[in-house]
Amino acid sequence: MGSDTVRAGQAGDEAADRRREQRGWYFYDWACSVYSTSVLTVFLGPYLTAVAESAADPDGFVHPLGIPVRAGSFFAYCVSASVIVAIVLMPMAGAAADRTGRKKPLLAAAAYVGAGATAGLFFLDGHRYLLGGLLLVVANASVAVSMVLYNSYLPQIAPPEERDAVSSRGWAFGYAAGSLVLVANLVLFTAHDRFGVSESTAVRICLASAGLWWGVFTLVPLRRLRDRRTAPATKPVHGWRQLAATVRDMRGKPLTLSFLLAYLVYNDGIQTVISQASVYGSRELDLSQSTLITAVLMVQVLAIAGALGMGRLAHRYGAKRTILGSLAAWTVILAAGYFLPAGAPMWFFVLAAGIGLVLGGSQALSRSLFSHLVPPGKEAEYFSAYEMSDRGMSWLGPLLFGITYQLTGSYRDAILSLVAFFAIGFVLLARVPVRRAIGDAGNPVPERI
Repeated sequence: MGSDTVRAGQAGDEAADRRREQRGWYFYDWACSVYSTSVLTVFLGPYLTAVAESAADPDGFVHPLGIPVRAGSFFAYCVSASVIVAIVLMPMAGAAADRTGRKKPLLAAAAYVGAGATAGLFFLDGHRYLLGGLLLVVANASVAVSMVLYNSYLPQIAPPEERDAVSSRGWAFGYAAGSLVLVANLVLFTAHDRFGVSESTAVRICLASAGLWWGVFTLVPLRRLRDRRTAPATKPVHGWRQLAATVRDMRGKPLTLSFLLAYLVYNDGIQTVISQASVYGSRELDLSQSTLITAVLMVQVLAIAGALGMGRLAHRYGAKRTILGSLAAWTVILAAGYFLPAGAPMWFFVLAAGIGLVLGGSQALSRSLFSHLVPPGKEAEYFSAYEMSDRGMSWLGPLLFGITYQLTGSYRDAILSLVAFFAIGFVLLARVPVRRAIGDAGNPVPERI
């Protein structure tokens, strides 16, 4: 009886420690999601485009490194460039984390480089489009690297039966933070005269405040997350060689690779919507910055309910079916987005509401589903490949967006390409037998997946 009591007490202590670590883990979503919301989705696209246009020649072109680029395409090209930088860095971070077990110092480095670059956007004014492009590349690559390390904690802090819920709560924390900061941004932007600042200064304050928020709240996960030490590899492998080794290892788990391919395709569409929506709304639909902020705020609020609600649907119907349902909804929403009339905020709000309901859940459940496909002991290594599919390979959508505008002068045409990402991703994911994939990875298969 005494030993049973001891074991029960130990189990209770372990559960309490796990819950504490999970709560700390949620706070990195709370910290860095403000960058994705306020900077990448709302303010930086239109503002950096305006700065580039002010520096353009009479034909509407800027010339970074002597290359003629239409000013309206500069932001999209910078997003693609940041992804290429992230592709180089993410395998190094994943390999180092698995080799040493020291994820926290690497997470801290990536987070604070990104936060510093974001805070530096306060100095983006006049004709300094090159400064803005450089800081965007650094910040966007940094958040991608940090997410490799952050996501790799999920299999270690949550048993299989908790992962859908834990992953969904993390996304919900992120969207809650994005909503809170966007409310403050909206107040400052719409009433900038009352605060005694110009509209451009208000935008720069909003950009910089995202960096400060990111840096301050990163302290919480750094205090609560726990590194799991591992034995050092006898022959350390770095960077691309590590990624190649990971891919070779995955070849023995073709179903995990099949999931990554599906995720690569449909997530490219999601990331392009996130990064280009404000440019599309301001330049193609002639919507005001206040309208865009309000729409994105709506997305954030509804994404909290969407992430938690889809987490419950996954508990009932399984993560795969729930993700497939969200991809069908994405396809319909984006097809409708092509036909949005210019100068009609109400229809843009309707579209934003649809995006909000599927955005958080489709991302959260994809993360938790992949965590079941990771062999034990290779979390950071495999999540490096996952993050390559998440942010690292999401260059095609922004690149096509930029090229389409470069050739046609219309952002509306680029919407059609995003429909294909979701439709093809749906077909590829539907073909993956996830229960068999989990077993092949050496993990216990949940009752419902």
